[in-house]
Amino acid sequence: MPAANQAAWQVDNAVKPNQVKSAPYTSPQANEIVVKNYAVAINPADIALQELGDKIFPWLSYPTILGFDLAGEVVEVGSDASSRFKVGDRVIGAALGVLPEINSPAQGAFQNYTVVIANVAAKIPSHLDYAHACVLPVAVATAASALFLKEYLGLQLPTFPAQQPTGKTVVIWGGSSSVGSNAIQLAVAAGYEVLTTASPKNYDYVKSLGASQAFDYKDEDVVQEIITALKDKQVAGAIAIGLGSLEPCAQILNKTNGSKFVADVMSPTLTKPLPEDLGVTSKFVMGSDLRKNEVGEAVYGDFLEKALECGKYMAAPDPEIAGHGLEQIQYAYEVLKKGVSAKKIVVTLQ
Repeated sequence: MPAANQAAWQVDNAVKPNQVKSAPYTSPQANEIVVKNYAVAINPADIALQELGDKIFPWLSYPTILGFDLAGEVVEVGSDASSRFKVGDRVIGAALGVLPEINSPAQGAFQNYTVVIANVAAKIPSHLDYAHACVLPVAVATAASALFLKEYLGLQLPTFPAQQPTGKTVVIWGGSSSVGSNAIQLAVAAGYEVLTTASPKNYDYVKSLGASQAFDYKDEDVVQEIITALKDKQVAGAIAIGLGSLEPCAQILNKTNGSKFVADVMSPTLTKPLPEDLGVTSKFVMGSDLRKNEVGEAVYGDFLEKALECGKYMAAPDPEIAGHGLEQIQYAYEVLKKGVSAKKIVVTLQ
């Protein structure tokens, strides 16, 4: 067991810069593992939590440790997790410490040792380095929740090798984003065609992930263009990623055959309710929901580990390394605030 741990602490809701100092080492519960972190990724949600904190997550207690995405090496394994993991495994994990039912600094990513729930962790192959791997965990969780949980699109699960084509199409608005990059790959592996939006410079990128067609989200005619492309197709639903994405997705579903449901990745506080006359419903996606059921292990264990090992799943988007060490977490926030395209901001730790 490690003798010492350090973390980038969020001291309270008024002090914005995090403070790097010692933290306790916490052993895992039965369904958990402890990971020595080699790389962590920064998400927009990390910035929102630092700047708004308990205004958006009123249950948060301080001091706490933020961070959702990590990659590293297993150093301790809970009794129920030993069937999948052992000490020394190289893994990725979704750190869920800020959830209301957890609310624990021990499960924040921005530290040297993090407790991770086993069914939102996956072993990674030796050919995948930690900086690339750490872009995956929460994006996979969010995309998989949107696509496969019954309360969202409820699609059939991905398999390796990929499922046979279902003949149905999923619309993913924001395909070059972190969540979009993984939603495309997961949907294709589950047997669905994907139409997506992106900047023209990212068309080749989203098509390399499996999208059959890409459309410029800034084009004033993009909604009609997608509707036309979906003529005679059966639509399995849509995922809305990014500000202003919910209503165009609803407009598309209103004029096409199939599902009338949009999985909304944006917070409800940032999204206007849909007009009732569109006949389309939506729900905000909680990416952590899949930890509670069979979808988590099916995606992270049964599918993702095999697909990564065989090189059939891309760790996407590519990392942009903002620095090394916990002291660089705050700087990485500022880099992300300036904006990135088809990249994810990463800090290496070991």
